[in-house]
Amino acid sequence: MSETQVRELFARLAELDPAPTTELEYATPFELLVAVVLSAQATDVGVNKATRRLYPVANTPQAILALGEDGLKRYISTIGLFNAKARNVIALCRILVDDYDGEVPRSREALEALPGVGRKTANVVLNTVFGEGTIAVDTHIFRVANRTGLAPGTDVRAVEDGLMRVVPEEFLLGAHHWLILHGRYVCKARKPDCPHCVIRDLCRYPDKTPAD
Repeated sequence: MSETQVRELFARLAELDPAPTTELEYATPFELLVAVVLSAQATDVGVNKATRRLYPVANTPQAILALGEDGLKRYISTIGLFNAKARNVIALCRILVDDYDGEVPRSREALEALPGVGRKTANVVLNTVFGEGTIAVDTHIFRVANRTGLAPGTDVRAVEDGLMRVVPEEFLLGAHHWLILHGRYVCKARKPDCPHCVIRDLCRYPDKTPAD
């Protein structure tokens, strides 16, 4: 895509949704961090159902440590890989209490050093909580970036690097959310809703879904 086309793409997505944000429910940086860790290979809807039960009981590192691993599992057992996730959440809570006075650190290095937190999770927290222009490439963003020709890449890091090069600065804060939502609801994996897509004329995908 040309620079002009990229700018037009984000201008249209921004017009549809001027203040995009995550669909994970949270009230504090810690709540978002835990929700993102729980969301790996799970849906936001499923995570929200679990955290609606968990957070009224325990929504701080100290409170979750008091629950213990087995206690935490009772609240998140409906989420895939809950055993490993409970172990990671307990471990990261211990680090937050011991090293950061229970607060979520705002550096990439510190975030990525937490159990269960990789580059994608760190990018979500940096973007959504701390307002940094980072892009967390999940399956939706990977698909949209490759299908449209916005930032083609063979792996998530290549797509992330490509997006960081081409996304205009004024759209960088919202780009992560616009692309995820577009992939989730319009540019879907099996049958993209091309007839109702606001960027279909800019998109280079050759197998667009025809109008009924």
